[in-house]
Amino acid sequence: MPAWSYIIVAVAAYLLGSIPTGFLVAKAKGIDIRSVGSGNIGATNTFRMVGKTAGIFVLIVDAAKGFAACFLGGLICAYLFPQYIFGNSDADSMARAFVLLKRFGIIAGIFAVLGHNYTCWLKFKGGKGIATTAGVYLALAPLALGIALAVFILAILLTRYVSVGSIAGAIALPTAVWILPQHNLFLGIVTTALGALAIYKHRSNIKRLMQGTESRLGKKSVGQASSLSQTEKEKNGDRQDACPTKTKGEK
Repeated sequence: MPAWSYIIVAVAAYLLGSIPTGFLVAKAKGIDIRSVGSGNIGATNTFRMVGKTAGIFVLIVDAAKGFAACFLGGLICAYLFPQYIFGNSDADSMARAFVLLKRFGIIAGIFAVLGHNYTCWLKFKGGKGIATTAGVYLALAPLALGIALAVFILAILLTRYVSVGSIAGAIALPTAVWILPQHNLFLGIVTTALGALAIYKHRSNIKRLMQGTESRLGKKSVGQASSLSQTEKEKNGDRQDACPTKTKGEK
């Protein structure tokens, strides 16, 4: 395939992945998600700082970006090279078409995650790519994703740390891709790289875990507590301004 076809898919997938869902949802509520909590624009920080509904919405949309990017990659491939996809119906031709579609889907998935992690709309500072990666592998390797999700959930239940679950899932996903039968070499290499990127993006969480300051699930983060404390101070200040202090001569 010509290089320009991969470039088209990469650019389209990057732009789709770069939509900063968490930032936009928080902005609609009058909150700059980058300046509260962990400062991350992903679903976990949105869940803590904006609310459960907002966090779940961001989680779903971020995952949908990854899934849609892979689907988009396949569509672009079919549009540009219909002769390879629809030309013949024999088994060998269909197998080659499947490999080609998957290759374009993998490339689209890579750049969707990169778009989310390094969005051009926020000076190339984005999320950590966990939800978007999950969406990508829902399209490309659902069984491996199921194993990684089980590890993710188990790690959170045992530790109450979302970050530990994310890191465990980032290790489990490439492991599952490699050990499952009929694994794809290109997909295995890409998954390993994306897993390493996810762990790298969690380096601040790892530091807080080592210091014992990482927020557990169900507890307010330090940033949230500070924000709420500041809000309470402002409210108290407003009450004091509204109620003038009595002087000795007043009854």
